[in-house]
Formats: sequence, C-alpha cells, structure tokens
Amino acid sequence: MSKKLELVKKLKQKDPKQLNMVIGLDGFVDEIIHLVDKWVDKDNYTRIETIGALATRIAKASGLSTNIELIPMQKKIGGNGPIMCNALAMHQPSITYIGALGAPHIDDVFKEMVNKVNVYSLAINGHTDALEFHDGKLMLGKMAYLNDITYEKLLDVVGESQLLNLLSNANMLATVNWSMIPNMTDLWNKLIIHILPQLPIHKNKPLFFVDLADPEKRENEDIIDALNVLKLFNSHFNVILGLNKKEAFDIGNVLGVYKTNETSDHLKDLSQALYNSLGIYGVVIHPVNKSCITIENTYYEELGPYVSNPKLTTGAGDNFNAGLTLGLMLGLSPDEALLMGMSTSGYYVRNAKSPTYKELIEFIELWDQNLI
Repeated sequence: MSKKLELVKKLKQKDPKQLNMVIGLDGFVDEIIHLVDKWVDKDNYTRIETIGALATRIAKASGLSTNIELIPMQKKIGGNGPIMCNALAMHQPSITYIGALGAPHIDDVFKEMVNKVNVYSLAINGHTDALEFHDGKLMLGKMAYLNDITYEKLLDVVGESQLLNLLSNANMLATVNWSMIPNMTDLWNKLIIHILPQLPIHKNKPLFFVDLADPEKRENEDIIDALNVLKLFNSHFNVILGLNKKEAFDIGNVLGVYKTNETSDHLKDLSQALYNSLGIYGVVIHPVNKSCITIENTYYEELGPYVSNPKLTTGAGDNFNAGLTLGLMLGLSPDEALLMGMSTSGYYVRNAKSPTYKELIEFIELWDQNLI
C-alpha cells in the first residue's frame, strides 16, 4: 500500500472534532486584484500577467508618470491567522481565534468565521491589496492598527483566567504573522513570564506553531531576539517554526548558519542548520513543489501536488500550515503531516477554498491515483 493510501486509512480512523486550538493574532481583509494591460473592448481586458511585466511598466514611468488600473476580483478573509483558522475550522474542531478582526465591531468579511469559531477581536483589522500574477503575488498592506495588539490588550479583552483556561486545554497555540505585529515578541515574553508558570505540563505537549511571515522588513536584531524567545516555550510546548523557501534562506543568513540564497535547493542542509541553531522541536520549510521538516533531529521531505495554473494562491501557505499542524495534532508521522499540509494547500489553490475533512481525504486518494 502506498504512503498516501496508508495516510487515508489512518485519517478515516481519526476525529479532528476532538481537537482544541488557540490561533492569532493578526487579521486582514484581503482584496484580490488583477491589473489591466490593455482594454479589448468596454467589457474585456488583458491582464498584466507577471511581476516582471509590471516591473517593466513601472520602470518605463521613471521620471515621468503612469496609470495602472486595478480590477478588484474578490474580498476575502485575510491575514495568516484567519486564513489558517478558517482552513482548520473546515474540520470542525474547537477553535478560539484572537486577533485584529475589527473594532468596535467585527468586519463583515469575518462573519462566516465568527459562525464557526469563538473569537476575540483586539483591534481594527488591516487591509491588503493582493495583486495576483501567474508567477507570484504582491501583497500591499495597510497595517497601522496592528500596533494595538499587545499583551495588555490581550488580557483586557480575553481576561487572564479565560486565557489560562484556553491554553491549558489547547492541542495547539499558533501565533502567526510576527513580522507585521510589532509587539509580538514582547507579548511572547510576557506569556512566558506571567502565563506559562500557571499552565499544566502535559505528557504529550501541545504544539506552539509560529510563522514569521516574510521577516525581511524587520531588523536582523529583532529577528534574532524573536527566535531566541521561541526556545523558552519548550517547557510547555513542542515549538514548530514554519517558513517558506525564501524565509528559510533569509533566516539562515540572519543567523549566520547557512549563507546562500533561495536559488539553492539544499533544503536538507538548510533545515537541519536552522533546527540545530534554534533549539526547538521542529523546523518546516515549504517551497511551491515540495516540503520538508526537521523534527526531533530527523529530516523528512515529500514532493507535493504541483499545479501550474492555480485558481488562487493568496493563502496557500496558510492552508499548508493548517494541514501540517492538523496532521501533527492527530498524531501522524512528520512525513504524513507534510502530505497533509500539501494536500490542503493543493486543494485550496485548485478550488479557491479550503477542504472539509472528507474532501481532504478524497483529494489524497485522487493524488495517489495521479488524477488531480
């Protein structure tokens, strides 16, 4: 029996509805946008299809000016946390989401999520113009209100006793989008000082999943400080850092453990170098066509179900994180969790939505038969 069919067999015997999660802390409204190249007639246009073509158009305007028309295609839940939360909610576990979902009222975009999970909103949400191209995307964010996400605000809105209750019973705590939340490191430190000593230590530790979310815009010393804090959660959590390929090479360079660039394909060396440097439970790297994890000093790598013309790419990485962490919470092996992550993102980019548990199992079965 193939590895994928073994995975399907295991999944049919698992129940994600038994899981408890706490996820945060960002929140965005994502507006998916196409850029006009030429109008064919009043109702039809051709797109600027690649980032390179946009760069050329912008370069021609240097010293002059130009107008680039934006066509809004869709408004959707945005931010690493809400997208990851929404993907996990499809499996009907118990989830509490804490983040920037709007204030004083939650934004209408999040209403569907509010119907599925318990939510606490700490701040006005950010807004992202997601310019989509065939070869990638440009995320133009407006995020000033994320400065309002602090440990003090967390206690004010959630309350210490409720926070302790949530974390004491969680199979996973996930705090993602560190790069856009200036006070995240301070919040982590205060959790370590004030909350962790009050939490029970479980024999099977819950996950603490972290996604830095493109930290290039942050100073190296801030990145190093944040990464040094992660290992302090080891007493109560199995800490996992999730990175895309670019982020992984950036962090390798910042830490001085792997000085090369993202054109290299030496994922195993990079993954293990990061793992050895960080001193945490696991390091995940997910390029577009495969993924890998070093966990408990063992390296795993799996190829993914690549698709050349995806319907939607914004949020694919967050769906991968959802599938990966779901697999680990369900007690699957690390390589099976990688397949779960890539199946979740693979379904998402093909269907522009996250899969239910049944749809995820069916996707893995079709993947095994080379029918996707």
